[in-house]
This record gives sequence, C-alpha cells and structure tokens, in this order.
Amino acid sequence: MARAKSTSSTSTATIGFEAKLWLTADKLRNNMDAAEYKHVVLGLIFLKYISDSSKLSAPSYADVAGFYKSATTAEIAAHGHVLTPGRYVGAEEVEDDGDPFEEKMPRLVAELAAQFAESAKLEQAIKANLKGLGYGG
Repeated sequence: MARAKSTSSTSTATIGFEAKLWLTADKLRNNMDAAEYKHVVLGLIFLKYISDSSKLSAPSYADVAGFYKSATTAEIAAHGHVLTPGRYVGAEEVEDDGDPFEEKMPRLVAELAAQFAESAKLEQAIKANLKGLGYGG
C-alpha cells in the first residue's frame, strides 16, 4: 500500500510551482509582515517585467557620433584610462549648408547682437516688475 505524502514536509520536489514560489518568498521575507513584504515583491516583479520586456524590444546598439559610443578597454587604455566622454564620442557630422563663411559670420553676429538687445530689454522689464513688487533696489 502506498504511503500518503506528508503536507508538513518542506521538500519542494512534490509541491506545485505556486507553493514552491510561496515557500521561497516566505523564506526571503523572514520576519517581515506579509502586508509590508508585498510592496517589496511587487517591486521585484515590476523590475523583472521591465527587464524582460526591454530585452525583447531593444534595438541593436550602434555608435552615434557626438552622442554615444561603446569604447573598448583598449581604447580606454590608449587614452590613459581617462573617462571623459568627449575623448570617445567625437563630434557629430555636420552637413555644409552651402553658405560661404565670409557671408555667414556677419549675419550670425548681427543676429546675436539683436538677441543681446532683446535680452537687455527683457532684463530691464523684469527688474521694473520686481521693483514694483517691492523686491528691487
């Protein structure tokens, strides 16, 4: 005659997946109240979900000049183990817009001067508003 399995046994060989998971969680929580422990477990489940879903949908990695680069240990050693990103990332390729520098630079300087004038005008307005509120000198 076959013996009945004991329900008080802590062996995980004969219990279902859910019961095994519960016993493991019970061992992990130790003396923590189950009401508090659920927050820990839910956080871990969420992190596992995010980890699994990001592995499924993550595109393959490619270096992008000016933004990010996966440097090898040999490249890092060649730079004296200095981890300044600019040493590895480089600069983004900039397409020439066709404007000659001699024409472009005076136009940009004039635009900058206009922006400085607007900035000074706004600064004066802000100072006047603060003074009106009793915070100006």
